[in-house]
Amino acid sequence: MYRKILILLLFPLVAYSSVDKYVIDKTHFAVGFLVEHVGYAKTLGMFREIDGTYSHDTSNNTINDINIIIKTESVFTNHDKRDEHLMSPDFLNVAKYPEMIFTANNVEITNEKTIINGELTLLGVTKPLVLTGTINKMAKYPFGGIIKPYVMGISARGVIKRSEHGMMYAIKDNLVGDEIELIIEFEARRQ
Repeated sequence: MYRKILILLLFPLVAYSSVDKYVIDKTHFAVGFLVEHVGYAKTLGMFREIDGTYSHDTSNNTINDINIIIKTESVFTNHDKRDEHLMSPDFLNVAKYPEMIFTANNVEITNEKTIINGELTLLGVTKPLVLTGTINKMAKYPFGGIIKPYVMGISARGVIKRSEHGMMYAIKDNLVGDEIELIIEFEARRQ
């Protein structure tokens, strides 16, 4: 009997839960990077395949359960030989590590910059990664059919040191920079 009363008391909390799940729109995302090349200029690249989900707790204004998976073989720098080298064991070693994964929880959304304290797994090594981001817009999408999805747009930036993940190629001679600047832009659709 006590169990039934407890369930009845908790039911309103469950019924009014305000947690929405979001899925990254594969047609509206960009995961880019900049890395120093011999001190002359930075090479701009991107990853063309990504999957990702997270949840938005509207009551507490937090984002949780962030899970973003990047396919490492989708690296693209607009130069075939360089892309092949980036996929080799010198850099991403895509045959052994086909994915890099970013996860995070309890991201408090603010009107200013939002700090996302997460973890990046790259080359089998998991290290902290801090992203600074903004929620650009949350609203019904202006395009499409009769039922328009609710969309959240996010921008984020961060820096990783590839040496922390064991990617040491050409660092010693300052041919390729250790720090990689990340540029992340995406839209996600509420499910």
